[in-house]
Amino acid sequence: MTANKPGDPTTLNRLYGRSQGKPLRKGQAELVENLLPQIAVPAEGPVTAERLFGHDRPLHFEIGFGGGEHLAYRADLLPDHGFIGAEPFINGVAQALVHVRDGGLANVRLHHGDALEVLSRIPDGSLTMLYLLHPDPWPKARHAKRRMMNDGPVEMIAAKLKPGGEFRFGTDHPVYLRHALMVMRRHTDAFEWLVDGPESWQNRPSGWCETRYETKARTVYGHEVWYFRFRRR
Repeated sequence: MTANKPGDPTTLNRLYGRSQGKPLRKGQAELVENLLPQIAVPAEGPVTAERLFGHDRPLHFEIGFGGGEHLAYRADLLPDHGFIGAEPFINGVAQALVHVRDGGLANVRLHHGDALEVLSRIPDGSLTMLYLLHPDPWPKARHAKRRMMNDGPVEMIAAKLKPGGEFRFGTDHPVYLRHALMVMRRHTDAFEWLVDGPESWQNRPSGWCETRYETKARTVYGHEVWYFRFRRR
């Protein structure tokens, strides 16, 4: 019964889980102090390509970028596009800053904190792509309302994507997988599932890199990984 209590991440208005792990190394702490303020998403006001990068360009958003490997890979692959990543775990932010510095990625902006707060400030119909890769599964039924794959966040994602824009979702957790597909079936008016058969969700699509987390899920825990692409109608 607790799983059916109302609420989702758009209405709970709080972050769950860790915000910091091991103490940052000296070099990481210096990047957080010096580089992050230079590329941080503004704390207030609309979040647009023009404001972040000085001119209009295709805009991508990653919710919970972990260590920033995927975000950096995509930004390097598409240097003429703009990339926004949000992550509440400071150690992940610090690692992403290393990727930005080492890759000379001028097309990345980061937010240390709540992704939905930033996403809410992006004008509707502005995003070319949005990524949600291996979010915290919150496997207990009473925690289901904390999952990012819920009606409120999915409705917000739909609003922010351009027609024809793409939402990519990946997980290695079977409980989350079933929950996510159940949610997405309620939003077929907004999203078309880009699928041709089992290979579509069993094989990593082009331009979707394997992160250290995914490698560990496969090799250490023996998890299967599933990949999903949804097009905004």
